[in-house]
Amino acid sequence: MSAERDKLADFAERLLARLDAVLPAPPPPTNWSASTAFRWRRGGALGGPGWLEPVRHIHRIRLADLRRVDAQIRKVEQNTRQFVEGRPANNVLLTGARGTGKSSIVKGLLNKYARQELRLIEVDKRELVDLPAITELVAERPERFLLYCDDLSFEAAEPGYKTLKAALDGSIATASDNLLIYATSNRRHLMPEYMQENLETKYVGDEVHPGEAVEEKISLSERFGIWVSFYPFDQDEYLEIATHWLKTFGCSEKNAKAAREEALQWALLRGSRSGRVAHQFARDWSGRNAAAKRS
Repeated sequence: MSAERDKLADFAERLLARLDAVLPAPPPPTNWSASTAFRWRRGGALGGPGWLEPVRHIHRIRLADLRRVDAQIRKVEQNTRQFVEGRPANNVLLTGARGTGKSSIVKGLLNKYARQELRLIEVDKRELVDLPAITELVAERPERFLLYCDDLSFEAAEPGYKTLKAALDGSIATASDNLLIYATSNRRHLMPEYMQENLETKYVGDEVHPGEAVEEKISLSERFGIWVSFYPFDQDEYLEIATHWLKTFGCSEKNAKAAREEALQWALLRGSRSGRVAHQFARDWSGRNAAAKRS
């Protein structure tokens, strides 16, 4: 009997060793003092618990570096100021033309209000199904958290869509008072819209009744308390932004003016006069000319 027990115990130990190799490891504890920004990481293929990973190198853009979006900055900053001061505030959806400063405003707000305990949690849309776990993790913390989803858009069947919709407004469990959702998107309603859906619209006398598909798509975006719209820049606005970045990279006023023609050609080749394109041009031009001066 003793030999049988030893054999059984040895088998059990080997079985447990195999299970340890397969089962997900426990998540590391969050080092809240390591950074002011975090990324949510999922727990692997077997669905282990996720964790918050500190961001070591944060984008240090300032709100003062953003041009021609003053009205948008004021609106989002006012809401953020209310939030960090413990007053009521809304979830925010920033939508519109690409490269116009939507995500840069969110990063700039973090840099400005980090000393007032503002923190940022970046979440990929595929990880939005973990929103309840994130909310639970930060609920008892003294900091104020912006849950940030960049370039957000959904197809109808994606799982994160329903989770986000419930988290914004609809679930019986409310989000904690120290967490808001800030999302950026090029789509106003976050989902693709098709001509066929417009054909579902009904007209009863003078009243218009949108089809169910249209209502479903609008129902997500309208759960954000604040909408902020961004628009393409015209030529003068684009050149102003490019000039600002050239000066930021050390170019003189004279050199910045001399670069205007190249800035326009750069935008023409890229097919866009966005702030992002202006920043990319300024980095390229100042880098090339700095190298020429050194040689």
